[in-house]
Amino acid sequence: MSSLIEQAAQRLEQLRQAGADMPATPPAVPAPAVAAKQVGNSDVQPAALSRRVEIDLEALAAAGIVSPNAPRSQIADQFRVIKRPLIANAMGRGASIIANGNLIMVTSALPGEGKTFTAINLAMSMATELDYTVMLVDADVARPSVMNVLGLPEGPGLLDLVVDESKDLSSMLLRTNINKLTILPSGTQHARATELLASDAMIRLLDDMAKRYADRIIVFDSPPLLPTTESRVLATHMGQVVVVVQAEKTLQSDVQQALATIESCPVKLMLLNQAKTISKMGYEYGYGYGYAQQEA
Repeated sequence: MSSLIEQAAQRLEQLRQAGADMPATPPAVPAPAVAAKQVGNSDVQPAALSRRVEIDLEALAAAGIVSPNAPRSQIADQFRVIKRPLIANAMGRGASIIANGNLIMVTSALPGEGKTFTAINLAMSMATELDYTVMLVDADVARPSVMNVLGLPEGPGLLDLVVDESKDLSSMLLRTNINKLTILPSGTQHARATELLASDAMIRLLDDMAKRYADRIIVFDSPPLLPTTESRVLATHMGQVVVVVQAEKTLQSDVQQALATIESCPVKLMLLNQAKTISKMGYEYGYGYGYAQQEA
């Protein structure tokens, strides 16, 4: 490129000596165009693009989480049963049409009952469906754990979208190596998280999530119902709520109290975690399943 510039300078000098009206400095030689390459979310693009992350599927399978590439397993079969009525309701094929039926909140009465494990497994199982896409949202804004379980770094997400409505949802989503699964982190911690989840901005965001894509099912991992108030607020915007109960641990009174906080939700599904079942080989652990629906 330097020889071209030198040749151009020499030619300009020759033209000036011949009396031509030419600029005193040679014209800049344009640099060759470079194709835009996305590295994380740092590049300037015409439109905001989601980042892509790699989930270690082998590590998840070893931890007992459903993986699209793993061989058939008991837990995968259990979540096939659990997801079926949820999908029917989400797609308007249940007993009645449910507003925001594709917004599914997974919670529990108390911490440590397996709600995050259930939310991730449910999203993973739904992502194996041929006809639907799935978004997994870490809505446990006080103690987010979805990203940690999946081995992914935290980043901007749900709360950032509520704080600044000019931000685009697609710029916060994480595309994964599971074709039909995207993830929305909980986002930047905020002292008024409860108020943000109860705000009109949150309602508008949830409405956009529910209606933007007809084939999208959105699974929210939310805080437990009794020690926090965020999940109770979030439940008022959900079409379906899955309440995880740990077998032989959670008190019946706690479960009843938790259910009373989400009475307005039209569909509530009870999921019994670590229930003992008897097989020919002895005791096994699995998921029990109960389903209740009421008109809002």
